[in-house]
Amino acid sequence: AAQAEVEETLKRLQNHPGVKGVLIVNNDGIPIRTTLEQALTVQYAGLITQLCSKARSAVRELDPHNDLTFLRIRSKKQEIMVAPDKDYLLVIIQDPNDVAA
Repeated sequence: AAQAEVEETLKRLQNHPGVKGVLIVNNDGIPIRTTLEQALTVQYAGLITQLCSKARSAVRELDPHNDLTFLRIRSKKQEIMVAPDKDYLLVIIQDPNDVAA
């Protein structure tokens, strides 16, 4: 039942206007689920896992009682949103210029 729920949520996120890809990565940077092509998936998984780890370290170094809850990166062409969890990262890539108003 939980598996079906995950698939349903992924589908809902992917069908959101402007969303280019949805990725779930475990703590080792290994993609568990993806809507992107393989090469892109591996690239995003590796880079975002490292960046998230750095961001989490920075937040904790500033305040040891704090933790990273969300990471949002916006560039000219896209927006990458990361929701870290205990065991995995949920990564959503979207085109901010393509989001319906």
